[in-house]
Amino acid sequence: MIFQALRIALRSLRINKLRTALTMLGIMIGVGAVIAMVSVGAGAQIRVAEQIQSLGSNLIIVMPGSRNTAGLRLGQGSQITITEDDAQAIAREVPTVQVAASTSRGTAQVVYGNLNWSTTINGVSADFLEARDWGLDAGRPILREDVDGATKVALVGQTTALNLFGESDPVGEIIRIKKVPFAVIGVLSRKGQTTWGQDQDDIVMIPLSTAKKKVLGVSQANSRSVNVISIKVQAGEDMSEAEAQIRTLLRDRHRLQPYQEDDFWIRNLAEVLQTQEEASAVLTYLLAAIASVSLLVGGIGIMNIMLVSVTERTREIGLRMAVGARARDILTQFLVEAVTLSLIGGIIGILVGIGGSNVISALAEWRTVLAPSSIVVAFGFAAAIGIFFGFYPARKASRLDPIEALRYE
Repeated sequence: MIFQALRIALRSLRINKLRTALTMLGIMIGVGAVIAMVSVGAGAQIRVAEQIQSLGSNLIIVMPGSRNTAGLRLGQGSQITITEDDAQAIAREVPTVQVAASTSRGTAQVVYGNLNWSTTINGVSADFLEARDWGLDAGRPILREDVDGATKVALVGQTTALNLFGESDPVGEIIRIKKVPFAVIGVLSRKGQTTWGQDQDDIVMIPLSTAKKKVLGVSQANSRSVNVISIKVQAGEDMSEAEAQIRTLLRDRHRLQPYQEDDFWIRNLAEVLQTQEEASAVLTYLLAAIASVSLLVGGIGIMNIMLVSVTERTREIGLRMAVGARARDILTQFLVEAVTLSLIGGIIGILVGIGGSNVISALAEWRTVLAPSSIVVAFGFAAAIGIFFGFYPARKASRLDPIEALRYE
């Protein structure tokens, strides 16, 4: 029965090819738009996740707090409150912490031969690369002996290496930072930009002790102070619990009373990742909802055309009923026609959506991710549209009076 109705439906659709094509156009555009927009949103989600993860997995950042001067709050980082000793205590006393790396940073002009480049200078402890999950493309990392001995060695980021050395190998070359010579011992792997647009590869890393003694200087208030502590939590551990333990430890070390605010600032990047992913998911749903409007418009088009078809084929319906066709048979025939329109439009729409995603990726240089689930949902939605908007015309056809239908002109 269904196969016979399908054959009749296809024959009917072939009779009016242009009308059939125009009717399917709404479904084609709707399905294609849903797939393309969802792939754009999914690409945005993955891109955000990659940017956050490039900062380091399971990472917690501790930075100096703010201070008040004559009633003025000078903002985060204005008070020197965290030290190398804090980092060592965190690594030693918080059981879920894998490493805690200290960093002092500044900017300086780096010179190589007759070339120079202004970049970020990071004085780092020996476990900084482990804390940030940062690899090397060449050379060796900064070792504990380099920090203990304040050696004049440096790691260069990809952007800095390109601007100073071009395509040549920097390892073993001598650069000057504030007129102090440093031997390049390694080239950092590419990290890319952060979510706020900072180029992480535009950097030179030197031992923390060397940075304080020869390049960046030390705070007169506390020679052990640092700008950032990067903390890597062991895989599988609760980041929120680790953050709470770190806060408790630092408050104890800084002798803060319960009524006093923290004199440091903690940022859990797992929470940043979750927030960014939620925002990207909302964007994806919004894009999909907007694109779905086209599907509804296409469904209304199907209903309109099917109503016209019922009117045009009233005598045919009457004749079929006169020779024994039941109301259920007429209902099935017109419903199959509507669903067939939707499914054919949906199949073409899937191809349009996949092609559109590739075009967006190529022209806009925007990463897109085709999710099989979005294709299945869009196709299923197209079928549902056919059933929903095709039911009323099919029901109307099935309820025609055979005698009146045969008399229809």
